[in-house]
Amino acid sequence: MLTSDDLSRRRFLYASGSLVLGATITKSIMSASAENTTPYPPLKKAVQWSNLPKNKSEMEKCEVAKRCGFDGVEIPPLSDEKEIKNILEATKKNNLTIHSIIYGGWDKPLSHPDPGVVEEGKNRIIKGLQLARDVGADTLLLVPAVVNEKVRYEEAWERSTKNIKDLIPFAEENKVIIAVENVWNKFLLSPLEFRQYIDQFNSPYIRAYFDIGNVVIFGYPEDWIRTLGNRIVKIHVKDFKRNGYQWCSLPYEGDVNWVEVRKALSEINYTGWITEEFPGGDEDYLKELSRRMSLFIQGAPKA
Repeated sequence: MLTSDDLSRRRFLYASGSLVLGATITKSIMSASAENTTPYPPLKKAVQWSNLPKNKSEMEKCEVAKRCGFDGVEIPPLSDEKEIKNILEATKKNNLTIHSIIYGGWDKPLSHPDPGVVEEGKNRIIKGLQLARDVGADTLLLVPAVVNEKVRYEEAWERSTKNIKDLIPFAEENKVIIAVENVWNKFLLSPLEFRQYIDQFNSPYIRAYFDIGNVVIFGYPEDWIRTLGNRIVKIHVKDFKRNGYQWCSLPYEGDVNWVEVRKALSEINYTGWITEEFPGGDEDYLKELSRRMSLFIQGAPKA
């Protein structure tokens, strides 16, 4: 027969065992959760060449970029052979990558009604592709078309499509991707349309250069990223405030939801380059810019 003391002792042992078992289960769950939590994949940070401190040599500019924590640079379509050679030497010495050429295309758009203007634009793009090949860059940024009073939207689509198709063989020959960027050119105004525009070429050499800040005024960057998916080959990083309609001098100062954007990039398995497109500045400013870009890569809120 069990006495009252026996019952009390059993209740105590049962309660103690439950606590231990509960603690063990909780610890196991926490450990499993920790094991299942994977960090975001790394991204590579780049600075635009024009944003490095002025009045410095190519070597000094690259040294600044390296000290600030950047992995590479993005350069304009240079033509001075000595300058190109100096930049190549400086980037190699500082273990920096020239990952992209910012061709642009605003002044000689492939949508222009004058065939002479278009031909000049195409020739410039071909030279840009050759420069990219020579410096080891794998991408050339292109503004594909400009819609204005003289160029209807449909015309911009048809002309730019035809002219980009003409350029694909040159991209293939140089093994350089033509990356179409979303800019304020009144063209490609939705992620669905951007996706359709890229898909029509059916070429791995025509991809998307997605600019995070450029869509804030009429959309959400994370939505565009999820829609474009693996069509995105490069990312431009900048911030924008809808209230006041103004660009920001640093990330996390505007309306971009950087944490959600980072999630979206992870969902599409993007592990490539992010290049800042903020105002230039001195070394202290660039260090802070680089630090905030690292916060973004980590998926962290502003700190």
